[in-house]
Amino acid sequence: MTTTADTPASPVAITLGDAAGIGPEIIAKAYLAEPALLRPCFVAGDVATMRRALDQIVGSSGAAWPVAQIEHASEVWDLPPRCLPVLQVGAALGPCPMGQVSAVAGEFAGRCVDWAARQALQGHIGAMVTAPLHKEALHAAGAPYNGYPGHTEMLQAIAAQHVGVTPDRLPVRMMLANEELRTVLVSIHLSLRQALEAVTFDNVLQSLLITHHALTAVLGRSPRIAVAGLNPHAGEGGLFGDEEIRTIAPAIAAARAQGCEASGPWAPDTVFMRARARPGLTPEFDAVLAMYHDQGLIPVKYLGVEQGVNVTLGLPLVRTSPDHGTAFDIAGQGQADPASLIAAIRMARSLAY
Repeated sequence: MTTTADTPASPVAITLGDAAGIGPEIIAKAYLAEPALLRPCFVAGDVATMRRALDQIVGSSGAAWPVAQIEHASEVWDLPPRCLPVLQVGAALGPCPMGQVSAVAGEFAGRCVDWAARQALQGHIGAMVTAPLHKEALHAAGAPYNGYPGHTEMLQAIAAQHVGVTPDRLPVRMMLANEELRTVLVSIHLSLRQALEAVTFDNVLQSLLITHHALTAVLGRSPRIAVAGLNPHAGEGGLFGDEEIRTIAPAIAAARAQGCEASGPWAPDTVFMRARARPGLTPEFDAVLAMYHDQGLIPVKYLGVEQGVNVTLGLPLVRTSPDHGTAFDIAGQGQADPASLIAAIRMARSLAY
């Protein structure tokens, strides 16, 4: 969507996340820290929960930052500055014990994600930013939420239903990014044994094509994608495993034949350093395709969880999230850092507009 001074940008929905975690707190802190950035945003969640979170931060009166309940996303532009807009998603959520797994909190978190995704698919909002949910609480909520390991799989299923295909016909990938590194994953929430089995020609090729199309839109040019090997030293010519020879290299060749600027497989213990953007140095690559969850996420998170952003590639909507979880151990203590959520909001706005 192209916007002008006379055409307001589409609103951005921030889903509440698990109310027993740090989601409400970091949302409130983000509004206080970056009011201009969050001007087109609203919370898809629970009014009372956000009022409690705001009161804990600014004091019992909350007079400087009232919560404004809205009925429709477009109302954000009618509100005065320095208020926190909340759209109540369904019935009100009662108080949830902080830092504890709760089926009630899990159900409400899932409900908010479902609502925001459908609003984005229908064009009522420009993007969605998801505060952290707790996978155990989501599972405890029962059907349909117990069928999803996390946000990504839930959004894939909702989007697939919207476009009239099965989820396997709408492949998506997770990209974790910060100012220094972008990493895309071939598989997401699988056991390590299952993740190794997921390193197939089709999955690697599909991951490369999704990454190529998504980052081309972001960068305005063909991205340089480095492909990490699966085995130590990328197999060392077959000495430490032959997946690189049998599967990964042929997929890279097929992707290159379709216009992708992909290379590898590179040794996974050094390729992330070659893709890292640092002052005064130009990285060799724009992104790294990692073969499984921890291979790709450990380098990004080591560089700074506080600036990491999770972006779901391949969806017919824009979705970002902070690169951390619900942090039950510090929930309700006022210690949570909103930096990653702010980074996610900034990226969602850039992708949507």
